[in-house]
Amino acid sequence: MKSTRLIAAAGLALCGLLTIAPATAAEPEACQNVGIANVNWTGVTVKSETAERLLKALGYETKLTTASVPIAFQAVAQGERDFFLGLWLPTQKSMIEPFLKKKQVEKVAANLEGAKYTLAVPTFVWKAGVKSFSDLDKYKDKFDGRILGIEAGNDGNQIIQDMIDQNAFGLGDWKLVPSSEAGMLTQVKRSIKRHEWVVYLGWAPHPMNLNIDMKYLTGGDKYFGPDQGGATVYTIATTGYVDKCPNVGRFLKQYKYTVDEQSRAGGYVINDNMSTLDAGIKLIKQKPELLNRWLDGVKTADGKRDAVPVVKQALGM
Repeated sequence: MKSTRLIAAAGLALCGLLTIAPATAAEPEACQNVGIANVNWTGVTVKSETAERLLKALGYETKLTTASVPIAFQAVAQGERDFFLGLWLPTQKSMIEPFLKKKQVEKVAANLEGAKYTLAVPTFVWKAGVKSFSDLDKYKDKFDGRILGIEAGNDGNQIIQDMIDQNAFGLGDWKLVPSSEAGMLTQVKRSIKRHEWVVYLGWAPHPMNLNIDMKYLTGGDKYFGPDQGGATVYTIATTGYVDKCPNVGRFLKQYKYTVDEQSRAGGYVINDNMSTLDAGIKLIKQKPELLNRWLDGVKTADGKRDAVPVVKQALGM
């Protein structure tokens, strides 16, 4: 009789532990420090710094490093950083495939759908006859034989260089001019103000689509993909990370933006001169339902509290 009571008591105690454990269990010690790879594009930086702020509010130690796209991929593949929010497909397919084939990285979720990434021109240039990639070389002198790109090592630059190297569309004697995102857009605006012709790497979502009267060129499907470089942006993580760190993993699977949301946040940076982090927080305060979407079922790092109220308090909401 005594042993039966002891077994019953032990069973009740075990049931109690099983009931309590999920609510209080913290993630493994290795998950308490979160490394984020970033690239110096407005949209990706807004998303990365906002994610970092949310994770800090939940009690995680974080480290965000900004580098070129190839270095960001390498950092995640080697486990030096845990995730990256800027994989653009199909344009970065050739860059990411080696890491996917070696199973060093894995796609976690599409964090943005309906994006665009290809060459663009001012609308007045488009109206003058440059509507396709095949139209560019007809007006080489007006463009000074130059295509403006962004930072060195970027996949878009590599695509442009491939076209030049292969003499695609007669561009064999053209020149790629790399720059920063901000530097390129400054040059584009300066050229438009002077009514000078310019062709450059454009993408959406981005405030450039609101600030610049511009058109995307057709005919570049072989290089930038169909639908004028139609793209999906993915979150990638070191293989096994989301299973090892399920709380952060759940957040990453749910951390998604619409084109309008990302464009709006980018507009705060470009048009209102806000920092990328402040822009992300402003978007959250204007659309607090984002927190419910991103943090559903997510806990604090110690596993004791629901994420949404904790983050709202941290952001002064």
